Amino acid sequence: MGKKIYVGNLPFTATSESLSELFGRYGSVDSSKIIMDRDTGRSKGFGFVEMSDTKASDSAIAELHGSDFEGRSLTVNEARPMEKRETGSFTRR
Repeated sequence: MGKKIYVGNLPFTATSESLSELFGRYGSVDSSKIIMDRDTGRSKGFGFVEMSDTKASDSAIAELHGSDFEGRSLTVNEARPMEKRETGSFTRR
């Protein structure tokens, strides 16, 4: 099993295809997704890439973290598991 990689500080013009192409230089990309705001439909500026080859994903993380992508310095690291959200009533502070 490979790794899920977090990619932050993406330019708002980036697409899943351009992200896949960028990481494809290091190995086979299983999936890439840019997270979109559900209200505006605009990119939130981060996404995820999944690569099945651990060695290739480690190389991509090392090489791409801090690198320039369309004028932005990328934040690239291994994704953390999603935290469980509380369900129940919503309270405003």
